[in-house]
Amino acid sequence: MESVKEIESSFNHGVSMSERKNIVISGVKKIESFDNEEFLVDTTLGFLVIKGEELEIIKLDTYQGTVSIKGKIDSLNYLDTNTTKTKDSSFLNKLFK
Repeated sequence: MESVKEIESSFNHGVSMSERKNIVISGVKKIESFDNEEFLVDTTLGFLVIKGEELEIIKLDTYQGTVSIKGKIDSLNYLDTNTTKTKDSSFLNKLFK
């Protein structure tokens, strides 16, 4: 189990996009979900949401931790779980005061 942690932590995370048509992501731990309009990718630096049109996986290399996606890419967004929890709890605290 320890060797798995070493492999995961050794992935460097990077995003390379060309002409909003092709994107290569390194440091990928797992693809949580995907369809032709949205990908949810778990990377070494957090969850990454890729939105677009006609998205499809071109290449997935689980050993290297890279994925290549093609299609029209509209947005890339990182989800910060600590920030969303803080916002939700503070909103609820304000609501119930």
